[in-house]
Amino acid sequence: MLLAIDIGNSNMVLGVYRGRELVTHWRLVTQPERTVDEYGALIGHLAAARDIGSDAIDAIIVSCVVPPMVGMVDELGRKFFGVKPLLVGPGLRTGMPILYDSPQDVGADRIANGVAAYERFGAACVVIDFGTATTFDCVSDKGEYLGGLIAPGMMIAVEALFQRASKLPRVEVLAPSSVIGKSTVHSIQSGIYYGYVGLVDGIVHRIERENRIKAKVVATGGVASLIAHESTVIEDVDEFLTLEGLRLIYEKNAAPSARKRRS
Repeated sequence: MLLAIDIGNSNMVLGVYRGRELVTHWRLVTQPERTVDEYGALIGHLAAARDIGSDAIDAIIVSCVVPPMVGMVDELGRKFFGVKPLLVGPGLRTGMPILYDSPQDVGADRIANGVAAYERFGAACVVIDFGTATTFDCVSDKGEYLGGLIAPGMMIAVEALFQRASKLPRVEVLAPSSVIGKSTVHSIQSGIYYGYVGLVDGIVHRIERENRIKAKVVATGGVASLIAHESTVIEDVDEFLTLEGLRLIYEKNAAPSARKRRS
């Protein structure tokens, strides 16, 4: 079985694959201060609850945008699973040319998203990932990673209003009943929600105009379904897009014998 781990700034998502099947998955809070033993015990407990022993994991692939976690996850793989994890980054085959000025600067999760989206559509596409940051990643119809955009995430925007405007409360992010707010809470919710819907639709339309394409658009991340409900450009939502991209990248780097065992 393959253990795919996507480590983001706020959360880490783990998935266990048997061949192409996602057998189970978990979401944990990213806490760099936690020790290898703490993460190992927690993941081992979660796996055991699904009757997955540590010896059933014969490969691990990781995308990580939190540098202090890289050493931890490498030791985790070796100590608890007897496996050296593959880390998405320079030197690992992705099958996707990276047309960034500095390819090594692209987040590993963004590459995995692009790989998964192009595998799904086989055409020009845009991936929108709603995480700590809201990222847009653009893939050409030839399967090239063209680049993208990075904007503050919705929760950062909400927290910034609460922290920097003394009279504004912290609010729950949800779709308001109308655009025009009738209370302070409603007004903030409307501004955040419809502001991000407009951000998404406006940026995608600008990408399409600038590149003279009609892109397939897929969203992933915490509030993807919430925004997709109102967006006119998001065609699909896949909460496990990054994990699927990691699986595909692993398959491109696994030894032939390993690929045969996993198919």
